[in-house]
Amino acid sequence: MTYEDLVYKVRRVFENADARKVLEHVAIQVNITGEGEGIFYVEVAERHICVEPYDYYDRDCLLIIPSAVVVDLCEKKYSLKSSIESGLVQFYGDQRKMNLCLSKIKLR
Repeated sequence: MTYEDLVYKVRRVFENADARKVLEHVAIQVNITGEGEGIFYVEVAERHICVEPYDYYDRDCLLIIPSAVVVDLCEKKYSLKSSIESGLVQFYGDQRKMNLCLSKIKLR
């Protein structure tokens, strides 16, 4: 799978997500490793979610995720929270803001 395909899959997951309960700005950079390697960010601003294929230098959190895990997460084979806890995904940054997103964003 290409980098562009992976970003597209993630965008599709978040395109109808409900972020109305996230009342502060959160910027998460995602570094994909393996096939389709690249960087994109997920930003929650003004209760909306944006996924863009760029670095985010002033980020709150950084996730390092193998491409196969990105696909599995998009297909809801397991949760981001469980993949972080199990070590499939490396997490660095503001734990409070990550927990805010994990608990308040509802995927449809």
